[in-house]
Amino acid sequence: MKNLRHKLFTVILLLFTTLSCETFLTEEPRDIVSPSNFFNSAGEVKSAVNGLYDLYHNNSLHKKIGLDRFYENGADVIGPNREFGQVEAIQSYTLDEGSISAISQGGGAPLTWQDLYQVIQNANIILENLEDNPAIQEGDKNQFVGEALFMRSYSYYHLTNLWGDVPYYREVLPIEEIRNLGRTDKTQIRNEILVDFQQAQDFLPDSYADSEQGRVNKWTAAIVMTKLYLIQQNWQAARDKALEIINESSHRLLDNYDDVFDPNNEYNDEIIWELDFVKDINADDWVDHFTPRIRDEPKNADDRPALSAALGDRNEGFTGYGLSVPLPDYVNKFPMDDLRRPSNIVETYLGFELNFPYMPKMWNLDQINSPRGNHGDNKIIFRLADVYLLAAEAENELNGPGIAFQYINAVRERAYEPDQPYAGLSQQELREAIYDERKWELGGEGHRRMDLIRWGILMDVVKSTEYRIYDPASNIEPKHVLLPIPVEELRLNPALLESDPTNNGYR
Repeated sequence: MKNLRHKLFTVILLLFTTLSCETFLTEEPRDIVSPSNFFNSAGEVKSAVNGLYDLYHNNSLHKKIGLDRFYENGADVIGPNREFGQVEAIQSYTLDEGSISAISQGGGAPLTWQDLYQVIQNANIILENLEDNPAIQEGDKNQFVGEALFMRSYSYYHLTNLWGDVPYYREVLPIEEIRNLGRTDKTQIRNEILVDFQQAQDFLPDSYADSEQGRVNKWTAAIVMTKLYLIQQNWQAARDKALEIINESSHRLLDNYDDVFDPNNEYNDEIIWELDFVKDINADDWVDHFTPRIRDEPKNADDRPALSAALGDRNEGFTGYGLSVPLPDYVNKFPMDDLRRPSNIVETYLGFELNFPYMPKMWNLDQINSPRGNHGDNKIIFRLADVYLLAAEAENELNGPGIAFQYINAVRERAYEPDQPYAGLSQQELREAIYDERKWELGGEGHRRMDLIRWGILMDVVKSTEYRIYDPASNIEPKHVLLPIPVEELRLNPALLESDPTNNGYR
């Protein structure tokens, strides 16, 4: 769906800026948008829905390191290779209301909060204007409703993961009313968005034509539902939803792990959803989502000219940021005979020993076709291997390890030669094996910290992990499973403190 990035609905993006923008806060959405002057064709609705996707391309969400800043840093897989203020508070667990607001270069916590609510408000507008709209045929309407419901629910999914109880609304509200909303219990929000995700799954297609592949399909909704059911410890619902994807979707595990991440093999059969990025669109912006390109290399400084020449011969160079490289703990514990290791850890390149390890499944070193700050490499959000491991987890919690082995072993089958299937483990042993298997299979892909939180082991893992730069083990506290609401939002809306004056324990 590379052309989606060329079909953005600029009216919504211009009219509805972030919730902290004063011009936005003085507008009345009902005065701007109504069925009588909006959405007179399916093309107009599609452009509006494309605008929701575009918001998820923002630096604060799925562009740059965006949401991954909160889902990966401070866990046990990646971290910066040097001190860097934009990730220090998260990686070191020295967060407070001020430091979380300072994490703003390229889109930190305040912008993440604002952009998620911008998606919600815009989705509400789309849904309201699709209701009883005679200009849109039923088939088109169902898909657009499914996409808008998904995007709104996906935003609440992240908001409740990151902040717990948050303001919650499902209709187009006046800005003054939004500015006075208190926090709704996350359990209620999750229960209601599960209903919306199911409706989205019912309305969305199984798949799309090649030019539309970056859109969410019914299986994208199903995998988020699976994750929500696991958060709720609704093991049977999680297992059943995961098996829907495994048994009924056209997605399959690729035979070769490396092929999943090949930039020339985007939208492959294992990918459930990836966001498309296009080279030369916003070329002056920093669009490198993760991409741990080489920097501060090699280990022997005297070899730098030779490595530079070797890189130049391949149209490569020292263009990395060094903010997301594998932690020593990850490197030391990753099984040496696991065939996934070379895709997750590289310590030498072109015959030179590197100063830091890198995660090559995430990189594209081609400076011609994928230059720094201007590449077209898609961002993988969800893939089928994740679903198999979620199914193994849910089945193990529900019925013990018997049937669960087949799901984890399906993922391990391509990881070892000869095969090393699990068998004969107790429920607790398989539970711990799943902890590790998700680490090796999905490292750096935006799942790890939330996994540790829902398993209830974040603090234990952080305290036993070897880090390169910061010392989070000395600082982490139970409150750190959530972020503090940004101080900018508290100033705009003091009602956010009514149900919790401590701001998630940070004051």
